Amino acid sequence: MPTLKRDLTVEQKLSRGPMDLPFLMLVVMLTAIGVITVFSASFPTAVSEGWKDGPYHYFIRQAMFAAAGIVAMYFVSKINYQAFRWMSVFVLCAAIAMLVIVLFFHTKRTDNVKRWIPLGPLTFQPSEAAKLGVILYFSARMSKRQSEKKRQYDLRTPKGVMFNWMEDVGLMELVPYVAILGVIAILMYLEPHLSGTILIFVAAAAILFAGGIKLRWFGIGIVCVGILAMLMLQGYQSARIVTWRDPWSDPSDRGFQIIQSLYSIGSGGLFGLGFGQGRQKQGFLPEAENDFIFSVWCEEMGLVGACIVLILFMLLIIRGYWIALHARDRFGALLVVGITTLMAAQVFLNISVVTNLLPTTGISLPFFSYGGTALMIQLAEMGIVLGVSRQIPAPKQG
Repeated sequence: MPTLKRDLTVEQKLSRGPMDLPFLMLVVMLTAIGVITVFSASFPTAVSEGWKDGPYHYFIRQAMFAAAGIVAMYFVSKINYQAFRWMSVFVLCAAIAMLVIVLFFHTKRTDNVKRWIPLGPLTFQPSEAAKLGVILYFSARMSKRQSEKKRQYDLRTPKGVMFNWMEDVGLMELVPYVAILGVIAILMYLEPHLSGTILIFVAAAAILFAGGIKLRWFGIGIVCVGILAMLMLQGYQSARIVTWRDPWSDPSDRGFQIIQSLYSIGSGGLFGLGFGQGRQKQGFLPEAENDFIFSVWCEEMGLVGACIVLILFMLLIIRGYWIALHARDRFGALLVVGITTLMAAQVFLNISVVTNLLPTTGISLPFFSYGGTALMIQLAEMGIVLGVSRQIPAPKQG
């Protein structure tokens, strides 16, 4: 009993260590800039929609979600991240259940897409929970990989020979991961939500790679994902590819959004038009406060402002990987790798879309795009990273 008490005290001390202040400061700075940008980008939309709280409608809601998310980030960072090992199964199962439930709901956003569960005046996007569930479960399972013994099968039967060969080449250990991703991909296809599926696959691949899965399986996986992406392409998604190749072929319809985005970015010049002075958000640029919010930032803050935000994201990503490299154990390292890679992929894809480097995918910009579900879950994920940073071993004194 005395040993048990001493061990618990050690765990409590570990979870109460200092947070990584550079990472925390970068998260808070990006969140604050994001909320302010939502205020500017959503102002004309809120006025035209005639909300009770006037032009401040989207800003007030986003500020409330940001405040709640920062509080949640702090409390999550105080949790001993080892608890996420057993919680991972329940989070993943709950996320899959919500992906099923969302198929029975239609929201006012569109009649053809089922991505949001209405909760009174709010909506919840299950795909955001699925990202976190996959990261937690894959990290927990992969962290035990080195301690697991290879299974032995009866070589006197064809079935046993086949399973033993699969075990030897490393295919057998991939079965549960592939099965989980397959179920999620099918459910996301029914929404449909190709961009969310890509992000989940990227985060999962990062964890498997960091966990030591052989490289040949990633080559096979890329081919399979490519085929899956082609199969998941809906009519409107195929049209997006055509539009991406030549937006000016249909400037008044399909190419309108990306053309307005490029106008926004180009008209910002070096120093921008000034905060709140953007023109394209005045009824020209669709989704100005959401997926294309970076275009508004570029127009109002110019190339200098765009570079500042990109540098802040770059520093946050680098610091995240630094925390992963110095994590106390394998589980913590894999958690941070998954979360950081997910954020990095989302930033890259969003910026690529608004600059027409890639076709429109519907991926939001972390900490910037309007949306309570995404912002709060992103900040909770940052809390997990900070929780891992609390337990980084102190450097040994020479």
